[in-house]
Amino acid sequence: MRPHRLLFRYAGGLTTAYLFTLAEVVAIVLALVGPSAITTGSVIALSLVGALGTSTVAGGAVALIRPSLRWLAAGATPTPRQVRAAANMMRWQSVITVAPWLITSAVIGPLTFDSSIEAFVVIISALLFGAIATVSTGFLLTLRTLRPLLAAVPVDVKRPHAPGVRARLLLMWVVCTALPGCAIALLVVMRNNNWLLDQNTSIELALLVLAMVAVVLGFRATMVLSISISDPLEEVVNAMAAVEKGQIDQSIDVYEWSEIGQLQSGFNRMVAGLRERDRLRELFGRHVGEEVARRAVTADSSLSGDERDVAVLFIDLVGFTRLTIDHEPHEVAEWLNDFFRIVVAEVDARHGLVNKFQGDAALAVFGAPLRIADPPSAALATARTLANELRSLPVDFGIGVSAGPVFAGNIGAENRYEYTVVGDAVNEAARLADRAKDFGGRALCSGAAFGLAEEAERAQWKPEGWEMLRGRSVVTALFVPTGCGSAEAHPIP
Repeated sequence: MRPHRLLFRYAGGLTTAYLFTLAEVVAIVLALVGPSAITTGSVIALSLVGALGTSTVAGGAVALIRPSLRWLAAGATPTPRQVRAAANMMRWQSVITVAPWLITSAVIGPLTFDSSIEAFVVIISALLFGAIATVSTGFLLTLRTLRPLLAAVPVDVKRPHAPGVRARLLLMWVVCTALPGCAIALLVVMRNNNWLLDQNTSIELALLVLAMVAVVLGFRATMVLSISISDPLEEVVNAMAAVEKGQIDQSIDVYEWSEIGQLQSGFNRMVAGLRERDRLRELFGRHVGEEVARRAVTADSSLSGDERDVAVLFIDLVGFTRLTIDHEPHEVAEWLNDFFRIVVAEVDARHGLVNKFQGDAALAVFGAPLRIADPPSAALATARTLANELRSLPVDFGIGVSAGPVFAGNIGAENRYEYTVVGDAVNEAARLADRAKDFGGRALCSGAAFGLAEEAERAQWKPEGWEMLRGRSVVTALFVPTGCGSAEAHPIP
């Protein structure tokens, strides 16, 4: 809300509260005392005090809120003195709204000395009603107007503690029940004991006015109290419902400086923590894979690992060192990003995990940590698809696929884990990827992976003989995608 608009709304709300209550008091006096008791002098006096009271309330409201609007309009952090001034606004507002009734009592009181004691008591009781009613109505009309100003005070700035729910309930009881009740009891005691009032004095009208104070003002005070409590609680409840639906960008204004404000601040801190956790989880997922991240967050286990049968896909670029020498770094980085973007998309599509990026190579695992029905078939299908899609890039590559038992889990120190797979199948896949660079299809799979795949996938591959791969002590059966065989390597640009 703009500062000048807030100023007009605040001053207008207090002025409206005074004028509305003034009309109520006049109506009460006319109804109880009768028009005959109203003299020309009292009408003139009432007009004067009404104009003076309106000016007092409007001018006091402007003077009260203007200092706070200066730092609000400038977007500056308020000083401790300005914060205390904002905290005391409600107290000074009560003084401003009571002041015109003190002036009215000083002016009207002497004019009622010649009236009957009944009229005097009724008028004084009506003025008491007016003072309390203006305070309550003023709070009712300005409570929500002041919230942007109070919320603009940073949470990390020390705020004076405002009256809490218990103190507000007690204050409402004192003003709307205790004071009118004590006044009624005092009038009855005074008449029964001939203290200023004899026993023949009629005080029924005064008692009626005081009863109306308790009833009418009790309703307004209850409305003020309920709004001051229900509004912030409703905002928190609605924001929590949005968070429950996954909308963690929620934030609410902290305009309450009581324990309700602590609830508002606590909600904001909670959502900030959720956003931070979500950001870390997203970052974690980018490094270790979405499935690993989800399992680490939701599972009771610590991903300590276990042994299972998986399929391993290893893909490696050809002549990466030459690429980095012959081309600008940003070109190489762009090609690598395009290369790995295709790899990740295809592996994710078949529920695999890109476990590692090793400079110009990538290791993908099918069957860990997420168990799938047929890891070898998924790995072989991914290899065939990558062999076709990666040909659109100005890079050459080799793809190797193997299968077998591996250890899948955390490797490293307690405070720095890395989820990985360890086993002979990993080594075999790396050797196959290196050997595949000499085949036209740029993809090779081992006999173990081929034999474990489903029949439909095996039909897409054909045998290419046996070979003792580098660093291994047993021969490996080689299979290539159908229609592919030995060929010259793809030229490097």
